[in-house]
Amino acid sequence: MMKFAALAAAALAAAPALAQDWNAQVTPYVWASGLGGDVTPFTGAPTLEFDKSFSEVLEDLDAAFFLSGYARKDRFVVLGDLSYSASSKSGLIPPGLPAEGEVSQRSLTLAAGWRAIDNGGLALDVLGGVRAWKIKAEVSVAGGAISRSGDKDFVDPIIALRANYTLAPRWSAIAYIDHGITGMGSDSTTQVVATVNYQMTDQAYVSVGYRRLDVDYRSGGTRVDATMAGPLLGLTWRF
Repeated sequence: MMKFAALAAAALAAAPALAQDWNAQVTPYVWASGLGGDVTPFTGAPTLEFDKSFSEVLEDLDAAFFLSGYARKDRFVVLGDLSYSASSKSGLIPPGLPAEGEVSQRSLTLAAGWRAIDNGGLALDVLGGVRAWKIKAEVSVAGGAISRSGDKDFVDPIIALRANYTLAPRWSAIAYIDHGITGMGSDSTTQVVATVNYQMTDQAYVSVGYRRLDVDYRSGGTRVDATMAGPLLGLTWRF
């Protein structure tokens, strides 16, 4: 009985240490992204040219959701980011027919890697992973008398670097960049994120920064050559 009690006490004492092996955080954020580029949503559809500021994008926006996560155990790190947006527009096309169009895009970035540098003030992670895309478009003319739709799914392998630098006791800066391995999904894709972060409590941080996401995809009659870029505001919970 004494031996069992000693083992139980040792297990209870070790539980907090085991719980602390993983450090994780989740960050919902708002991304005030503008949009530029050319999109041909499906074969036979017209090529749409975009050069819109965030305020112009917001006029046509139906829904948007952005969430990122990060976790580390010793030097092993994993991260993920989910972006979703849906937009619609209506108007007239020659010879004066009413038309409506809807476009939605979803991208999911997942990566894992190793903390190559950790000297207290600077931490640098080297990662590899994938970014999965789903782009869907629908066009309806004359109240549905003529309608077309199409969607594309593709996956880009990526390599990435993530640096976290301590600026002051409650202040830090994070820089992240990834690049797609071309020819395996899209022709090219790149993402850059930079934030300045303030620690409000032991578990909560607020971040302001900038994000840019580029993709150039061409397959058959579909073409997506787009740049989404703009400031972001996020709130992080650590656990």
